[in-house]
Amino acid sequence: MRIKPSEITPKQHYLSRREFMQAGTLLGGAALLAACSPNTSDAPPTAELNPAASSQVDELGDSLTSFEGVTNYNNYYEFSLKKEEVAKKAQGFQSSPWDVSVGGLVNKPQVFGLEDLVGMFDQEERIYRLRCVEGWSMVIPWVGFPLKQLLAQVEPTAAAKYVRFETLLDPDQMPGQKNDWFGWPYVEGLRLDEAMNDLTLLATGLYGESLLPQNGAPIRLVVPWKYGFKSIKSIVKIDLVDEMPTSLWMAQAPNEYGFYANVNPEVPHPRWTQSNERRIGELGRRDTLMFNGYAEQVAHLYAGMDLKANY
Repeated sequence: MRIKPSEITPKQHYLSRREFMQAGTLLGGAALLAACSPNTSDAPPTAELNPAASSQVDELGDSLTSFEGVTNYNNYYEFSLKKEEVAKKAQGFQSSPWDVSVGGLVNKPQVFGLEDLVGMFDQEERIYRLRCVEGWSMVIPWVGFPLKQLLAQVEPTAAAKYVRFETLLDPDQMPGQKNDWFGWPYVEGLRLDEAMNDLTLLATGLYGESLLPQNGAPIRLVVPWKYGFKSIKSIVKIDLVDEMPTSLWMAQAPNEYGFYANVNPEVPHPRWTQSNERRIGELGRRDTLMFNGYAEQVAHLYAGMDLKANY
């Protein structure tokens, strides 16, 4: 029987898996991961699966990406432009204490401590595919809670149409923010109905563990049917607004990155195709799926839209 992407793993199951991970010995060493850009991949990586996840798959039957792959191959420009350097440069990042302010066009603006969010909402485990606009992908067992639960706490007003997210601005901890070519802090946005979709997750962990700094600790967005740059990391501010937010990449490269960021294989990036992708830990390439394979759950959000123009 196929596992639905929103199916919850009971807490005792992932705790058992964590114990197994701690007790087990990794099979061999993970191979070095190749550069992300699809036109520079001479030898696809062959990172081995974490033993705790070797028999687990997503709802399409795809194996999980190894813990080593997920935590050592990271797009996080706040720390480094080089994916293999992020984990090292993020060591020592202070993600506690941590507050997230939620306001804007809401009836009950609030500031939530991370401990409040973890205690207030059941932490679910969801296996989602992550697809980068650069042409690589992963399958990750996230831990978190639906964003709509948090938004319900602040009661968006009728005027709210979009949700704007903002990352921590702290160049002393995030050395990449000293690069003034980018318009820091990182900003992203969703339409309100996208944010309220059940798939949209605020993640606090992965593989049954708290998020590591390189993966967006302590809390990040996960929007599985969109390109990965929409899944903003280390969130400190969420505002409900009435106008479409201008994200960092929309401002930085408007001809390459649009607001909707739907995984649409028919819309090529200006510098490479989006019709296929390289799954980290596998040989070869695979076809890209419309909406990253989540069309059944989200296609209705875009009925009547030109998904080539609204890239």
